[in-house]
Amino acid sequence: MQRPALIRIFLVFLRLGLTAFGGPAMVPFIRARTVEREGWLDEPTFSLGMSLTQLLPGATAMQVAAYVGLRARGGAGALAAYVGFGLPALLLMLGLTVLYFSARDVAAVTAAFTGLQLVITALILDAAVNFARRYLDSLADKLLACLAGVWLGLRGNPILAMAVVCVLAVFLVRDGQCGLPEPREGTGRGPLRFAGLLLASLLALLAVLWLVAPELFRLGLLMVKIDCFAFGGGYVSVPLMLHEVVEVRGWLTEPMFMDGIALGQVTPGPIVMTGAFVGYAVSGLAGALVAAVTVFSPSLIVLCAATPFADRLVRSPVARRVLKGSLISLVGLMAAVAVRFALSIHWTPGQALLALAAFAALRLKVDILWVVLAGAGLGAVLF
Repeated sequence: MQRPALIRIFLVFLRLGLTAFGGPAMVPFIRARTVEREGWLDEPTFSLGMSLTQLLPGATAMQVAAYVGLRARGGAGALAAYVGFGLPALLLMLGLTVLYFSARDVAAVTAAFTGLQLVITALILDAAVNFARRYLDSLADKLLACLAGVWLGLRGNPILAMAVVCVLAVFLVRDGQCGLPEPREGTGRGPLRFAGLLLASLLALLAVLWLVAPELFRLGLLMVKIDCFAFGGGYVSVPLMLHEVVEVRGWLTEPMFMDGIALGQVTPGPIVMTGAFVGYAVSGLAGALVAAVTVFSPSLIVLCAATPFADRLVRSPVARRVLKGSLISLVGLMAAVAVRFALSIHWTPGQALLALAAFAALRLKVDILWVVLAGAGLGAVLF
């Protein structure tokens, strides 16, 4: 296998990041570029990475990118891949966020975001249906998902719901239900040192913020917590962020939070990049940058620390059941968020028709980007 230059890793993933719409749907493109074209990894090694990233918190495509960089060039390669893959989404999110907060009083912009809120409600509902069809295999699964959804509907803490469902899943879920690929050969222990370095850097950043900018410290600490519990991919961040940002702290209203998710769908990259939108709303550009760094750092640290033990981790029945529990809870949490968003909209017949059309388009596998752009355009014209 080739040992690429760090700048090569960065540029390859920067190009991939420019078209990284659809979250986990980017994984086959990452495989085609890095395994087949570049020859940085062989197929068994890449398969192990896909298995591992499903067990760990964080946005799936971002984690796979970091894993490829880690195996190709160690810790520095992981960082180059991670930054390259996420940079286009961050820059576009920052630009659109600045425009959003500077043009919120313009009637056409307000109407466009009305359409986007309808699309985002349909998008979250579509995601809940997709996850339910994929992960709810038994009556126990469905009951656990309902438990998580009802708890969030009652304004309960979604992290507590996830924890309870994961514990129950250890006893109620069968190994054959977890749906993970067969594990492959493990890796060396080199990435542990890099994980320690990243952890020390993150703690140092939080310590400095605690001393000089308490508001940014609270923002960063919240984003760290959200990322640490984002098992099952970036969509898990939606109910967690909604609870903490809207209900607990009141930094955003629910419609504004929906607008942030809409911008996250217009831009490439993971939906958790909505954290940069939240950070900008709290503390401007500094807040956006702090949120972006802290909402992605923990999952990268965990990936680097876990890679040396990948083989044992993906073979662990307990780990696989805990993962299944997190995915079950995600179904209920996403369904509850869809209901919350729907209840926050003042419905008219035209809005209901647009939302139904968006949901139908998503069920027919129309590209998310086109659905979002169509929703914004029709919203600006009709509302």
